[in-house]
Amino acid sequence: SPEQSNVTSYAATTVAIVILEAFAGMWINAFIVSVICMSWNKRKTLNSNEKILLVLGSSRFWFLCFAWIYYFLSTMYRNYRYVHPIFQLLSVALRFFNCSEVSVSACLCVFYCIKIANFRNSFFIYLKVKIDRMVAWLLLGSVLFSLVIGILLFEIIDKSQCNNSTGRENLWKVKIKIDEHFLPIYFISGFGYAASFMAVILSVLLLLFSLWRHKRNM
Repeated sequence: SPEQSNVTSYAATTVAIVILEAFAGMWINAFIVSVICMSWNKRKTLNSNEKILLVLGSSRFWFLCFAWIYYFLSTMYRNYRYVHPIFQLLSVALRFFNCSEVSVSACLCVFYCIKIANFRNSFFIYLKVKIDRMVAWLLLGSVLFSLVIGILLFEIIDKSQCNNSTGRENLWKVKIKIDEHFLPIYFISGFGYAASFMAVILSVLLLLFSLWRHKRNM
């Protein structure tokens, strides 16, 4: 019908725009990762900010990759999202790389705040001295937290779908049952996002205050 044709054309246009935007972001992050890897190959070592940017660029690349695949299936082939194990794998991959991206971005903000800001507080001075050694542990903690979220998400989705068929008539029931099991994931991941957001806001405010005080003293 003409209405169905218009909807299909609109969906195809939207998917094409999303794919182009995702490919642009993937190319930029792939370029950043490749430059850091070439520098790593030459110098045989990486400094702290390069380690953070390497993990952040990799997380963003794969997040965009899985995001456009998920959006493509959600728009063009909606029923395939609930076919085992496509929905589980895509959801876990998206959640894992999204959590990694957010937490590593927060680590980058905290790192630059500690490196650039100038305070005489003893704890802040201790962090400035030890931050380079703490970067690896912060990145490891971010990846492990994202991995835990991904595993819990996979278990919840898998259990909620194990006794349900994926026929067209049962898709809505399966979706409702999955949403009912998502509350623990929403709480844990929401706590992680809130902590990362507060770390970013606090880092920005401290950095702005330090720069404002430095400018006033000059």
